[in-house]
Amino acid sequence: MALLTGKPEPSTTTDSSDPTPIAPSGKPRKSRIRTALRWTFTALALVLVYAALLLPNREYLLTPKAFVRIPVEAVVGAAVLLVLPGRLRRIVATVAGVALGVLTVIKVLDLGFFAVLSRPFNVIFDWSFLGNAYDFVEGSYGKAAAIGAMVAALVLLVGVLALMVLAVRRLSQTLVDAQPHATKAVAALTVIWFVCAAFGNTVPGLPQTSYTTSLFGYNMFRKVPHALADHKQFQKELAVDRFKNQNQLLAGLKGKDVVFTFIESYGRSAVEDPKYASQVDAVLDEGSAKLKTAGLTARSGWLTSPTIGGGSWLAHSTFYSGLWINNEARYRSLTKSDRLTLTRAFKQSDWRSVGVMPGLTGYWPEGEFFGYDKIYDSRNLGFQGPKPQWSAIPDQYLLSKLQRAELSKAGDTPVVAEIETTSSHAPWSYLPKLADWDEVGNGQATYGGRPRSTKNPDQVRTQYRQTIEYSLRTLTGYAEKYLGDDQVLVFLGDHQPVPLIVGQNASWDVPITIVAKDPKVLDRIESWGWTNGIKPATDAPVWKMDAFRDKFLTAFNQ
Repeated sequence: MALLTGKPEPSTTTDSSDPTPIAPSGKPRKSRIRTALRWTFTALALVLVYAALLLPNREYLLTPKAFVRIPVEAVVGAAVLLVLPGRLRRIVATVAGVALGVLTVIKVLDLGFFAVLSRPFNVIFDWSFLGNAYDFVEGSYGKAAAIGAMVAALVLLVGVLALMVLAVRRLSQTLVDAQPHATKAVAALTVIWFVCAAFGNTVPGLPQTSYTTSLFGYNMFRKVPHALADHKQFQKELAVDRFKNQNQLLAGLKGKDVVFTFIESYGRSAVEDPKYASQVDAVLDEGSAKLKTAGLTARSGWLTSPTIGGGSWLAHSTFYSGLWINNEARYRSLTKSDRLTLTRAFKQSDWRSVGVMPGLTGYWPEGEFFGYDKIYDSRNLGFQGPKPQWSAIPDQYLLSKLQRAELSKAGDTPVVAEIETTSSHAPWSYLPKLADWDEVGNGQATYGGRPRSTKNPDQVRTQYRQTIEYSLRTLTGYAEKYLGDDQVLVFLGDHQPVPLIVGQNASWDVPITIVAKDPKVLDRIESWGWTNGIKPATDAPVWKMDAFRDKFLTAFNQ
């Protein structure tokens, strides 16, 4: 037959020199492997895109049910890619992949922000929080860990974007390769989506539909014009300040040292939530009794903070400026302005202004705006005790340092000081020892032992409560020992702690207390209606935090 046809006779034996074995199906094994890999990559691409489209941006929504839905973006996207010509289809697939990758990253950031700050990530204002996160990791776990976390975050960011582009392009090519079956499948899926959208909530067994990613992207970009409008509105608010050109505003406190102390994460929940109230309130009642015995008087109320879970500088600047500072753009605009802050008002009225800020590790240009003559930070506080975690300088040492370095010095110039305590800062794993005030020295006596690491939420809540109790005992002990006729102590929370501690729907209120020995000081705020003692009553007045500056300056102006 070979001679008749001129074609070689097929061999019935296998040539041992042929490197490609013949599979039973007649296809080379390498071809089967390539086919399997191709379908594996396609399946992985489908899972990745599907998960990204259905990923929620809230932790409590992260359930299996969230991923048993039909995303409309997948149906519409497949239809569009099917009808586009080759070059345009690849361009659209690439753009869609980048967009989906960006939205996925923002959703993940939202998850983190809701878990810590009870609000979504703001694509305009919140990128600076990443720098704060770096500082926190560096202070808690070391520079190597911080750099490693930063590198990992960048790799993850680039990886998500790259994988999403590759996944969308892979699915796009698969649709084209599967014609005409792909067109029929997309048409059927469209019908199914409409049926499920119409009856999914009423007919058991039908899957739910979803358009959450489209809505998420729309809402995210809709915030941009709102942010620009907010900036213009804030510029108008900055221009109005009835105290700006007044001098000698604080005649009612003439000659008195005034200490403003922010207690980290001291919020309304610490006083009223049943998980904490019985123990914390006992500390507050005990403190009120000790202050009364020492001849001191206290009044307490509530302020609503502009932030929760973090962003303490937003609360500090709101309190001192009399303006609502709830985002980074407002904060930056404020610190570039000539707005009169409480510290500047004191300074213009011949007080020496001092800041005690253990969380600062370098130059802080905003200090000039707030008007500090001297800033004590982690570099010059002189603390020589152990530092087992980020900003582990105990509250007691900060108050003792201020007393020894500034308030106990003889002189005619009174001091106004701000102290930003950090012993009650997350992760609440370190509890300093409350030492005798005469033995605080260089801080060695305040060492509380190794940090208590735990992942148990109930234990974390217990440790939070204990650090708040420590801070309150420290402040009342300081007032009991050092406050005389010529001193005034104001202490308040900066914000509530993270939702893990207070829940998702907690109040944003924080307690505030003024303590003085001179009865004339508290006589000036009698009209405020605040509660006697250092525990504000549930029905005590609640002001937004930006209202305090004007009320305080008005009360002590004459």
